[in-house]
This record gives sequence, C-alpha cells and structure tokens, in this order.
Amino acid sequence: MIKFGTDGWRAVIGDDFTFENVRIVSQAIADYLKKQPKKTKRVIVGYDRRFLSKEFAMEVSRVLSANGIRIVLSSSAVPTPVVSFEALYNGYDLGVMITASHNPAKFNGLKIKTRDGGAADKALTNKVESLFYKRKPKLIDFQDSIRSGRVKVKEVTGEYTNFLKRFVNLSKIKRLKLKILVDNMYGVGGSFAQDIINSSTVEIDYLHNEFNPSFGGTNPEPIEDNLKEIIKKVKKDGYDLGIVLDGDADRIAAVNKNGEFINAQVLLPLLAIHMVKNRKETGGIAKTVVGSNLIDDVAFSLGIPCYETPVGFKYISGLFKQKLISIGGEEAGGIGFKDYIPERDGTASFLMLLEMIAWEKKNFDQLLNDLWKKYGKWYYARTYFLITSVRKSLSSLKLPQELLGKKVQRVNTSDGIKVVTKDNWLMFRKSGTEPIVRVYAEAKSKKGAMTLINIGKRMIKEL
Repeated sequence: MIKFGTDGWRAVIGDDFTFENVRIVSQAIADYLKKQPKKTKRVIVGYDRRFLSKEFAMEVSRVLSANGIRIVLSSSAVPTPVVSFEALYNGYDLGVMITASHNPAKFNGLKIKTRDGGAADKALTNKVESLFYKRKPKLIDFQDSIRSGRVKVKEVTGEYTNFLKRFVNLSKIKRLKLKILVDNMYGVGGSFAQDIINSSTVEIDYLHNEFNPSFGGTNPEPIEDNLKEIIKKVKKDGYDLGIVLDGDADRIAAVNKNGEFINAQVLLPLLAIHMVKNRKETGGIAKTVVGSNLIDDVAFSLGIPCYETPVGFKYISGLFKQKLISIGGEEAGGIGFKDYIPERDGTASFLMLLEMIAWEKKNFDQLLNDLWKKYGKWYYARTYFLITSVRKSLSSLKLPQELLGKKVQRVNTSDGIKVVTKDNWLMFRKSGTEPIVRVYAEAKSKKGAMTLINIGKRMIKEL
C-alpha cells in the first residue's frame, strides 16, 4: 500500500517500496505539477545512503523527465535539508528526497519538499495520492534524459554550505578551542560543519562516517539506546562535546563531556534562549504535542509564545511560513530556525549550538547546568508496541483519573491521546512512519517517567 504519513511515504524495500511503486508515485507527482499554472516545471531530486537510494532517485528522474519536467539530480548522496534549501533558494517547483530518515535499514522512502522549502502538508500529499494509478507511468531511458537535457546531474551542496557560512557567526565560532566527536550514524551528515567552520582550533573527529547501508545493524536514529559507542568514547577520550546526526542529517542529539545523552527536548529550549537573548529574535517557539514541558517553561520565562502542534515537522513549517516563530523543533531531534528554511537541519543546529557556546563564553556543560539550575530537570521516556499486538483502537483505552498521585487536568486528543497533570504526562500515539504504537511520558524524576511508561505498557497490553 502506498500512503504518505507523518513525513513522506516509507515502506519496506522489495515489499511495498519497489521500483514499480516509485514510478506510480512519481507519475502522480508529475500529474500534480502539470495541474499547476506555471508552464515550465523544475524539480530537484536528492537521495541518501540507503540501499538502492540512488537507483530509486534515478527512477523518479526518469518518470518526471518523461513528463516534460526539468530535473536536477544530485550527483551524490546529500542531507535532506540540502533538497529543501535548493527548492527554496533556486526556484524549484518541488523537491523529492529518497530517504527513510531514521527508520530501520530495510525501509526506504520518498519525501516531498515544497517550493518554499518546507515539508509537503497533508493537502498536497492528499492531492498526489488522489492521482495514484490514474495514468500509466511514462518512462524515458536515463541516459537519453541526460542527453536531451531534461535531467542534469550536478553537485548541489555548494550554495547550501555558503549560506550557512553567512547564517551563523563564524568569526565567533572560529575562536573556539574545542575537541568534538561527531557520529554520522553511517548517514549523509559528512563533514559539512567542519568545512563551514574551517578552523584549526575546532578539532572534529568522526564515528560511522563511512558508507554502510545496513547502518551497522542499528537504526540511524539519535536516541540513547543507539549511541553507546559515542557516549563511551566522548567520556573516555576527553571530548568537549559529542554530536549525533541521523540517517538523512536533519536531526540532532548531543553528548556532554561526562557521557550524558542530551536529546532535542533539552537542545531546543537551550537554543531558544540563544535566539532571544543573543540573536534578539522576538518570534515564538514551537514544539509538537510530545514535546517537553521544559520548552513551555523557557518560553514563558522569555516572554514569547509557545505553540504546540501535532507530530510532524510540516506543522512547524507552517508556523515558520506564517512568521510566528523564530525556532521550532520536535522530540525526535529535528530543529529549525527563522530566516533559513522552514525545515529541520542537524548541521545548522550543530553550528547554532557552537555559536551559543562562543557567544556565552561557556562550555556546553556550563550551559546545561545553567538551564537546569533555573528551570529544573524534566525526565522524558518512550517505548513502542507493534501495531499487530494492539488489537483495539486507542480510543478504547481506560484513562486514569490521576498519574503519580497528581489529578489529571486535561486530555489532549489532537494527535493521539495525551493525559496531562500539573507535574507529568502520559501519551499514546500511532506512528506515522512505522507500524507501531508509541507510548511517551515525562515527569520531574527519572523514576517517575519510567513508572509512567510502565503504566502505559499495562494500559496498552489491555488492548
């Protein structure tokens, strides 16, 4: 079955993600574009390091070019934000990225990026889905498409890196003396940040930077369970900071010098402080419904609004387009910034974190301690169940009247089911990218968060 979810269409390679189905989706994208008023249509196509990603990207290019659409195909694997950047700054009608982001190696996927650099919203993907199977996919030989000029294969990262050099304060960053370890999780993160900084005093070493489409047997998702090697190495070898980028380099996580995993639930409010205090931005902060309460606390303290959206960066993209926010992020690690692209970018987030360290003249651990001293710590946890083990609808859940001795104040059903008290919350949601049901929780103690997760497990098992 071909179906767009939270962020694109993803499926198991050789099962639903096949060349035939990629052609069907590509023809639907072509038919959608041909309905638009602009006469000459242009699409930027990129791909990650997954199995057959380049070949799938070539197939997309074959179909679109056979429909009279001009294509620029990246000459190498690139981060997803590069496709978003190209779509916005070089006037493409759409971007198509072949990636399954952080999903297991057996998956691949296709993301659509709009001409303004954001993730395709549901209105757009619904239109594309409505065109599936309406027309037999047109095809042209790939080499013929190149000879005809319909497809150009070119390097597309130059303008992206040059923009980021202007976007962050390089003069401040270059004065830093830091030893950093970057884990690219076998993805497309590359050495973009190092190339942009170009400083001999910022020493960057790498883990898992080589090509490995099996991702070393670990999902390329920047969560603590997948990062034992970098956590151990940062502490053992005396690094000042560890940075982790996911498979398509649009998400980020960090490790402090003591080997403590720091996720985007902490990085987002930390960088929000930088945006308001140092960059003098006045826009709000956006988080998804599974975002930490720490983000609300920081927004309130800064005197800026905090917007809560359903899960999916496309909703945060909309807030950037409306110029309501200066920063926005999701719990899975994606963070975006005003005046850039209305999308998440792991490399840009890494550079912005270095800018904050340089501006504040404090190391990463000092910044964390300042944050926790002022706002206290929130502890976040999550787990999941395969859809096949959950027999009933989530609406059948018997919801508690209190959690950890605190009375339930409200139930949010905008995207899943979120049970909220003053000091903690518990949430259930079907994933839009994998066949699983996720259980999320947050509390003022690690023990409390895990207790909530166990409560959630029992409730799900009853289904």
